[in-house]
Amino acid sequence: MMISYVTLGVNDIAAAKAFYSDLLADLGAKSLMDMGRIAFFGKSLAQPMLAVCVPFNEQAAQPGNGNMVSFQPGSKEKVDALYHKAIALGAHCDGAPGQRIPGKFYGAYVKDADGNKLCFCHFG
Repeated sequence: MMISYVTLGVNDIAAAKAFYSDLLADLGAKSLMDMGRIAFFGKSLAQPMLAVCVPFNEQAAQPGNGNMVSFQPGSKEKVDALYHKAIALGAHCDGAPGQRIPGKFYGAYVKDADGNKLCFCHFG
């Protein structure tokens, strides 16, 4: 395994913590560490995590063009469920659920309140 954690900059840390806590609970993730300006979500500290933080330089958080975090929940139905849950939690559609590569890749895309792009996908 290579990735320890991925960090997304946010402008409203309380809202981001609530959004990701609720969204990622369906994947068995929970808040593992919360240090005020940064919080880590995952299944354990030994597995890859997602962190949300107020930028260290105290400037406004801005999403990167081309940056995206992808989650693989285990089935097309779970992709759909996470997509719809994210939308209900305030995310914006950036690509409705659907087959992208026939028989190989099914995906759905959203952007959180800060414009960070998330993908929910299923391979096979």
